[in-house]
Amino acid sequence: MEILIYLTQQFINGIQLGAVYALIALGYTMVYGVLRMINFAHGDIFMLGAFISYYGITKFNLPFPILILSTSLLTAVIAILIEKIAYKPLRNAPKISLLITAVGVSLFLEYTLSLNAFFTPNYIGFPRPFEIRSYDIGMFSINNIHLIIFSVTIISLALLYLLIYKSKYGIAMRAASHDLEITRLMGIRTDNIISFTFGIGGALAGIGGLLYSMAYPQINVFMGIMPGIKSFIAAVLGGIGIIHGAVLGGFIIGISEVFVSAFLSSTYRDGVIFIILFIFLLFRPNGIFGKNIEKV
Repeated sequence: MEILIYLTQQFINGIQLGAVYALIALGYTMVYGVLRMINFAHGDIFMLGAFISYYGITKFNLPFPILILSTSLLTAVIAILIEKIAYKPLRNAPKISLLITAVGVSLFLEYTLSLNAFFTPNYIGFPRPFEIRSYDIGMFSINNIHLIIFSVTIISLALLYLLIYKSKYGIAMRAASHDLEITRLMGIRTDNIISFTFGIGGALAGIGGLLYSMAYPQINVFMGIMPGIKSFIAAVLGGIGIIHGAVLGGFIIGISEVFVSAFLSSTYRDGVIFIILFIFLLFRPNGIFGKNIEKV
């Protein structure tokens, strides 16, 4: 019975971590779906979301709903600015140029911000906006951090679903993901759609930064590196460019990481994630929901 309780508790913790990875992975997969590029600066948007939330709490004492809205809005604006300044001039350049630029933007943000007075390369404590309260439910316990992360993630995913499948902008985004040039010929302003896609991805990453900082209350300028890489792996596992694949991949990575830390060692958790990626690339290179496309 004790082992069952322990397994259940670890599964809940894995779902909590996986929810954050899913939010970040959605940004990777949406940008790839439209532009066929990997935005490696996306993990740093996650980091900026954590710092924006930190100052929203410490300097302005924002209520939690306002904190979520302001964080998502600011990270969306930052993501759009990055797209306009760094990626749009290279729209017709080879994909490798965009990839190198994305890495450069990531390094620029990390090392420039580490020299800024409002950021720090050292870890600083993240003040939670409320006290932690635990609730015993049968064989396991759950706290209000779990509940908030689950609730915010579900609401965010539901709103994203409505946006993509029930709105005109969503139809335009899906059209652009199939063929950007034909979408442009149909009279759709593809530049606006691309910026909108970056904005939505940035907003989700910002929310992920806030939720992650609440669960693991330490932040620093380089905190987005590993979550960004793991979220990219999550997008690959689910099938890069596929929305529900990114969500499932995020939960797979989160649960795997927590169980490896619980039953083996936290030293092995990152290595095991890359082993999972290696296995998928060998036997399912297009991801869980990806389709094999044969060229004749």
